[in-house]
Amino acid sequence: MRCIQLCRDRNAPVARFVTGTLPSFRTLYCRIVGAVEIADGGQDAVSPTARALTALELVQATPGITAQRLARGLGVTERAARRYVGILREAGIPIESIRGRYGGYRVGRGLRLPPLTFSATEALGLVMAVLDGHHHAADASDPVGSALGKIMRALPAPVAAKAQAVRRVTAPAPDRAAARPDPEITSVLVQVCAEHRLVRISYRSEAGSEWDAVVQPWAVVVRHGRWYLLCRARDEVRGYRVDRVRAAEALAETFDPPADLDPVAVLEENLSTGWEYPVELVIAAPRDAVVRVLSPAVGRVDAIDEGSSRVVGSTGNPYWCAEQLVGLPWPLTIVESEPIRVAARTVGRRLLDAAEPRPGDPGCR
Repeated sequence: MRCIQLCRDRNAPVARFVTGTLPSFRTLYCRIVGAVEIADGGQDAVSPTARALTALELVQATPGITAQRLARGLGVTERAARRYVGILREAGIPIESIRGRYGGYRVGRGLRLPPLTFSATEALGLVMAVLDGHHHAADASDPVGSALGKIMRALPAPVAAKAQAVRRVTAPAPDRAAARPDPEITSVLVQVCAEHRLVRISYRSEAGSEWDAVVQPWAVVVRHGRWYLLCRARDEVRGYRVDRVRAAEALAETFDPPADLDPVAVLEENLSTGWEYPVELVIAAPRDAVVRVLSPAVGRVDAIDEGSSRVVGSTGNPYWCAEQLVGLPWPLTIVESEPIRVAARTVGRRLLDAAEPRPGDPGCR
């Protein structure tokens, strides 16, 4: 992809940059300049290149914008606004127009990537978001780092200096719980979710078991740095780790997903059920307070009354469950779950032992 930086309006309040693939920037520039006298009567005090860029930005930011609103945003006549739209089309940018009461201009889909414009704040926010979500983005050899570098090279110098500084000095701590799935597999899963098509996946569990399954993909959910495929498999709702999917093949058969699906809520509930050890707790606190503190993976929280709640779920790791209970600031009771009780006693003794001073320890006298 070629990156092309267009001239900026000197009177513009923010710096703008544009990336894309155009047949010829020289041709586009000449067409804009040559059309100014026709479009604006030769009295244009603003850079025509900047005005064309502004026209594209308005159409991108407000899909369905009318010629009247576009002209008002550009400070020109409706005839001139339509002329700028025509110039963008001649340059290969797919600007669609829809007639009727609710019609207007919008950027369509084409073989070429249309130019994208960002303010300085948006550009810095993009860099920060990438660094926050992908901690290797500062590495130029990383695919995400390479893509980010291309965007940075298209920034105007003042904006690029700030963005480069953020990228250079920021040192995000790695999220050890995060797991990066394969981009190609993730792309297939996202596509079949959008198209409501069945998909055949090859999966490897945490224990190393491998199997193939044809599933109904409902949604891809990102949770605490991990990607999950929420789906129906073998008449059960399942949440599969995308980083453990070894292969994904889209099938032709389609399906109807559940109506009013809340993917995040369904995944959270799914992660707390179907495990080996049952979990049942009674906590002396209102439901709303418990939900804000307790991990949803422990179980579903229901209100008993205004001052107490019941948690029901399951876990494959009683010690993990017991560790989640340590941070709760309210009295609680473990109901009929001996593995959880044993784990809680072990964790509790460990903390009590750690709190007892020992002779010879620093600070002991």
